[in-house]
Amino acid sequence: MPKKRINMTKIKEVLRLKYDCQLSNRNIAACLKIGTSTVSELLSRFKLSELGWPLPEGCSDIDITHALYHEKGPSRQKVMPNFGLCYQELKRKGMTKRLLWEEYHIEYQDRAYRYTQFCEHYTRWFKKQKRSMRQQHIAGDKLFIDYCGPTVPIVNPDTGEVRTAQIFVATLGASNYTYVEASPSQGLEYWLQAHANTFDHFGGVPHLLVPDNLKSAVTKADRYDPELNDSYRKLANHYRTAVMPARPYKPKDKAKAENAVLIVERWILMRLRHQTFHTLAALNLAIRDLMHDLNNREMRQVGASRKELFDKLDQPALKALPIQPYIYTETKRAKVGPDYHIQYKKHYYSVPHQLVGQHVELEASSRLIRIYHLGNLVTQHPTSTKEHGLSTIAEHMPSNHRHQKWTPERLLHWGNDIGSATREVVNTLIAKKAHPEQAYRSCLGLLSLSKKHGDNRLEQACKDALLVEKPYLRFIKNLLVNHREGSLSSNTDTTPNLEHSNVRGPDSYH
Repeated sequence: MPKKRINMTKIKEVLRLKYDCQLSNRNIAACLKIGTSTVSELLSRFKLSELGWPLPEGCSDIDITHALYHEKGPSRQKVMPNFGLCYQELKRKGMTKRLLWEEYHIEYQDRAYRYTQFCEHYTRWFKKQKRSMRQQHIAGDKLFIDYCGPTVPIVNPDTGEVRTAQIFVATLGASNYTYVEASPSQGLEYWLQAHANTFDHFGGVPHLLVPDNLKSAVTKADRYDPELNDSYRKLANHYRTAVMPARPYKPKDKAKAENAVLIVERWILMRLRHQTFHTLAALNLAIRDLMHDLNNREMRQVGASRKELFDKLDQPALKALPIQPYIYTETKRAKVGPDYHIQYKKHYYSVPHQLVGQHVELEASSRLIRIYHLGNLVTQHPTSTKEHGLSTIAEHMPSNHRHQKWTPERLLHWGNDIGSATREVVNTLIAKKAHPEQAYRSCLGLLSLSKKHGDNRLEQACKDALLVEKPYLRFIKNLLVNHREGSLSSNTDTTPNLEHSNVRGPDSYH
């Protein structure tokens, strides 16, 4: 049996309570003792009608009945808008439904729906789409970033050693345009470099980065106040963008990334599963070709490829790349030693001696070492790869440390002036210390012996010390004080004739 309609009095009362009293559908149903679904259906019919509130003068009950209970299907005389195109256009920054309706109305005139009906039909269409389309993304706004679960083996052809490559995936929210790259690991350096490569590939920078909570991105994960990795924060500052990590255990925050990872695993990794790669570069070349195919493949639901949508939506809305290229910078905290140097990768860099015992922040790139104290830059050095080397600026030395004005080169030159053996002892003393300055006192003490004992005697004593493998200051000093230099290195090729009753002569052997 057909559903019985409610009387006109209650219909008017529903409209009054909704639009004059601003009650909710549930409260209206409770007041009028009718079902909530009945109220919702009635209000939906009223929105689709050409009536407005308050009702126009002279509007009879018959007019209201005809307006509310006409045929539910769309009029054959009306032209239904292309809501798929509308959905894509609404991703543009500043685009509104009102503007889209005006363009639609200009094109179809009397065959176009009114604005209210346009919005109602769009809402109905939107609710029928896949769940992944329900999150609205503005062009150039967000970049979703994650790693694939599966890895790709890289086999060393010489040793057979197998290393696994991590697959970095980044996708833009509006166009789903995706960048894929293989990295040796998920370490901080590779994580940041993959970001830089992504921005170069896009030719621009999105307004917001949405990564997962891996350690290279987030030092301390928190739902409300996550703590970003310092190097990641500095990368965002360099590219003038912001970072908003997804909330822990909230995969819907990065649904785009989850979906992109799934597509990359199916479209790229599964196609590479039978291939053997010997280098990371070869793997990235294979990934790059399949990535282009993925981005140029038409998405059936949208009727356009990721590349087409990227060129149309995201690319014009991206921020410009910075003038200076990004250089990976490692951030560390260090304590200044008593010798006013800090250590980084087995090399020593000086700081002002007033900071001895203080903690400083170090920013290290492949070119420059910057050292900060309380946020202020105190010094910088060219990056050196010399292990146990020393980078010292003269202004950092205290005036009362005269020995600190010396350098290993100057000490070696002084030792060479005395003799090659002396130079070798100086070199040995410096090499035995983890920090060259720790040997300066011993070297100066050794070289100063020439003032009291002469260059020749010191050179001979150093030869003796090297011969018996005891190149120490105290041993050489004892030789000189006891006038025993030369005794250890004298010619011992001939054996003296010894006459003793217990010593057999040549006649005892036959």
